[in-house]
Amino acid sequence: MKYRLLGRTGVWVSEISLGTMTFGGKEHPVFRPIGGLGQDEVDRVVGTALDAGINFIDTADVYADGESEELLGRAIGNRRRDVVLGTKLIAPVGPGPNDQGLSRMHVMRSVEDSLRRLGTDYIDLYQIHNWDHVTPIEETLSALDDAVRQGKVRYIGSSNLAAWQITQALGVSALHDQAKFVANQVHYSLVSRDAERDLVPMAQDTGLSLTVWSPLAGGFLTGKFDRGGVTTDQGSRRSQNGYDFVQFDEEKGFRIVDVLRSVAARHEVSPARVALAWLLAQPAVTSVIAGARKLEQLTDNIAASELTLTAQDLAELDEVSRLPVAYPNWIQQGFAPTRIPAANAA
Repeated sequence: MKYRLLGRTGVWVSEISLGTMTFGGKEHPVFRPIGGLGQDEVDRVVGTALDAGINFIDTADVYADGESEELLGRAIGNRRRDVVLGTKLIAPVGPGPNDQGLSRMHVMRSVEDSLRRLGTDYIDLYQIHNWDHVTPIEETLSALDDAVRQGKVRYIGSSNLAAWQITQALGVSALHDQAKFVANQVHYSLVSRDAERDLVPMAQDTGLSLTVWSPLAGGFLTGKFDRGGVTTDQGSRRSQNGYDFVQFDEEKGFRIVDVLRSVAARHEVSPARVALAWLLAQPAVTSVIAGARKLEQLTDNIAASELTLTAQDLAELDEVSRLPVAYPNWIQQGFAPTRIPAANAA
């Protein structure tokens, strides 16, 4: 396993991290198709991950209504010092009007509830799971800073925020000398490269880490799906009724999978492993979150850390998956060469 720095913290995290959305929820209408793993299965998944060198684990209070945190905490047990543990908040965790969001009230409650469920006295990375359109960011950041100063949280981060929202938050934190975001968790894959428009350049400029969720697009990039909806894995989360969470152009997606299979055949590995290795070769990416229902899936995902794609591999994958250049990028790119005197141009 290889390790990369978490932002500018000096903390090293594994470039493959473990996602826990598959933990718990066996009777839950939303989370049952995603995983529904029980304690024995969770123990095996977590043990396999830690033994392979994964030290970064991601969860959220909303996963299986808190059961994911509980199962994870028990699975970590006395190996807590081996883990950089991240969890998230914002989504509803109860029926009340204040059982969600990023108000000071909900932040302070959520910290305590996650600590209890995880069976720990500190959270390494506490992340807001989305943008709260009601609560001022100043209130949220003040509450998060208090949790850091109390020693209940080591670092804070975000997930699913726009670049302008993150930079606004960083400015507020700097103005008030508060703890600031060190990482941002984003949706990013060969079929969903939107993060490259603003979030990747923002991360490079500010020194934030990017951690990646759904790197296989809900299983689509495993190569187990064909045009017409035929799949060789009926148990996959994407094949389950009602679960098609990530959005992308499916026809373009199949063209990407065709190239992915070709690259995978050259290396004699799975398409999934290539898809993860591609992400690890992209700027600003610190860790790719791998979630698994089966140990063989996890083992294959972990092996992506050892796969180095060639320049040819990367060029072919980039060509088939590249985004059209959006405004204002296209006009800025067109203007840039005129700023370099011809004598200095390469």
